[in-house]
Amino acid sequence: MSSRIVILGAGTGGTLAANRLHRELGRRGAEITVIDLDDVHVYQPGLLFVPFGLARPHHLERPRQSQLNSDILYIERLIDHVDADRNTVVLRDGEEVPYDVLIVATGSVLSPDETEGLSDAIAMNAVHHFYTLHAAEVLEAALDRFDGGRLVVNVVDNPIKCPVAPLEFCFLADWYFHQRGIRDRVEITYVTPLDGAFTKPIASDTLGSLLTEKNIRLIPDFNTGSVDGIKRRLVGYDGREVPFDLAVVIPMHSGAVYVGRSNGLGDENNFVPTDPHTMQSLVRPNIFVIGDAANIPASKAGSVAHFEGDALVANVVHFINGETLDASYDGHTNCFIESGFGKALLIDFNYDTEPMPGRFPGTVGLPLLKESRLNHWGKVTFQWLYWHALLAGRRIPGIKSKMPTAGKRVELGGPQRLRSIERPKEGPKPEKVS
Repeated sequence: MSSRIVILGAGTGGTLAANRLHRELGRRGAEITVIDLDDVHVYQPGLLFVPFGLARPHHLERPRQSQLNSDILYIERLIDHVDADRNTVVLRDGEEVPYDVLIVATGSVLSPDETEGLSDAIAMNAVHHFYTLHAAEVLEAALDRFDGGRLVVNVVDNPIKCPVAPLEFCFLADWYFHQRGIRDRVEITYVTPLDGAFTKPIASDTLGSLLTEKNIRLIPDFNTGSVDGIKRRLVGYDGREVPFDLAVVIPMHSGAVYVGRSNGLGDENNFVPTDPHTMQSLVRPNIFVIGDAANIPASKAGSVAHFEGDALVANVVHFINGETLDASYDGHTNCFIESGFGKALLIDFNYDTEPMPGRFPGTVGLPLLKESRLNHWGKVTFQWLYWHALLAGRRIPGIKSKMPTAGKRVELGGPQRLRSIERPKEGPKPEKVS
């Protein structure tokens, strides 16, 4: 009897999982169905470039269905909820889609209403973000009109999609205003709830130094309680205020709304509790999770979904075969950090080891934790790999899901080591971007 695999979400994680599973199970007659609310797949890393005129929105969009193998059924509908007790996905129009294995890949969504005044400030164009195509275009127009003053970039809370993106925005803004000849008239401030520029100490020091070098002020430990779009200020829970003339505020993120309507599926923020090594949910053994939808302690970034894919696909096959799951995902994360002026940094880390200097993916490769033009071109050309290799489920030569140690200056057990992420003891068992 063939297995019915239903995948919720046709973004990065859902698409690559569907195509890889088709390769593994298609000959065995597995029925793979993907459900999403529209047919527009957006290359999200490119959104960062839109406000600075370095990418055009129509170059970042493609039909979702065209990224899936033709044997995969695509349903373009809204999801109402998941009935995990009946192994059924209920669509908004009442239709039910049964499954043997469910994969949750619906990512994360912006939740500006969780911060007092933020939705109103965005509506009046006093505050902006760049996490959707429309918002990125509106911000492009706002930057074009901005002739000087206080630009504030604020992260309300973590986790967010691509944790380095707000820093990249600061660096690109520095370049952008230099290009326009008005950098001396713009004060750029980065406001974060973290105690430094980034979550990992060594990378935080490197990125903090880069902020200083570019004359970008850092305000750490700031927990945004409200945003006043009329008086143009951020107000912290501790009473501190940060005034602005133009603000880019990254709202809180949460899981998809339907998760909250699905009894027992998600946590208080609508993320799905997930084993951090197998990608099997802690809700039901026949539910797996990939990408931003999972509550694991890894960055919500496209590279994470890519690396999670190996473990997830292998374990779906193991589950169908009644075999022991493979706890192989190590939290591997890989991020280019655009720093302006045609340069970028690259960081590579996992659950146990923070970003380190060296080379990636081996002794000969891209420089780590160091600005270089090579890294910039790596980020620019990755878009081609995204559309033609990553989404299709093909292997990218030299890139493996397990974090490489070759080429890195890693001292195991030293300050570079982070707290090990253990498997839960409870839960179910068996230059232009175009």
